[in-house]
Amino acid sequence: MFSRHRFPAPIWIRLFLFAALLACGLQAHGQQRADCEKQYQPSTGQPGKDVVWVPTSDGLVKRMLEMAKVSSNDLVYDLGAGDGKIAIAAARQFGARSVGVEYNPDMANLAQCFVRADGLTDKVKVIQGDIFETDFSNATVITLYLLPELNLKLRPTILEMKPGTRVVSHSFLMGDWQPDESSISEDGAAYLWLVPAKVAGKWNFKQQGGKDTFAVQLGQEFQKLRGTVGAQSEEISQGEIKGTQISLTFSEGDVHTVMKGTVAGNRIEAKVTRNNSTATYIGMRQSS
Repeated sequence: MFSRHRFPAPIWIRLFLFAALLACGLQAHGQQRADCEKQYQPSTGQPGKDVVWVPTSDGLVKRMLEMAKVSSNDLVYDLGAGDGKIAIAAARQFGARSVGVEYNPDMANLAQCFVRADGLTDKVKVIQGDIFETDFSNATVITLYLLPELNLKLRPTILEMKPGTRVVSHSFLMGDWQPDESSISEDGAAYLWLVPAKVAGKWNFKQQGGKDTFAVQLGQEFQKLRGTVGAQSEEISQGEIKGTQISLTFSEGDVHTVMKGTVAGNRIEAKVTRNNSTATYIGMRQSS
């Protein structure tokens, strides 16, 4: 009796079969997208709950996500997701997890169909719902293409989010909350904000490993800071907070001081440079 042995197919046959399977997969993928569009075809300018639908160009979608420095560590919420383009791009091009929130049931179904067609159901979720009734507090990035009045309506909720949360809006601003970064080109305008840590109040700073101390009284309007330093209430000449990163410039008599640090609740760890000498200081906010 002879035993039968299975020998592997020649490499060219295996490569041919792999290419054929890949081609079939791509064809099925294309048919799936086409099938989605057969079920529902949106039109530019169609009315929605609060806005009309206008698609964002691929170039601008990429630029918005790049401005927000989206990565695989992020959870992106696209508020007013339309056909899911931004949520899908965040996952496919940047490796993020993403959630799209779309009020129009037909658009939400189309976006969900595209997610399935692109094989991204493990990374992208599109829900049919109202952005003003949706909890997106765990997002690290928020994208918007709404209207100025809707941005303003969302603003109080956004400002209560974790400091450092990144917010990118296509075309429209946030009233007197000025963007931290702007990008304007032929395919449209994009604006980035970092949710600022709340730092208003009186802070006492002490040199780490030393005895030097100073006090700072801060006022805050979004990312802009003002206030006074020391017993002589010297005015802060420059002050800002970008997410959790704080920077202050002030003078105490003839001593020029620059402070750069990180905020964590009621604590700031900072590098303080006075003239040419730098030391670490820990600031604690006094309870009111």
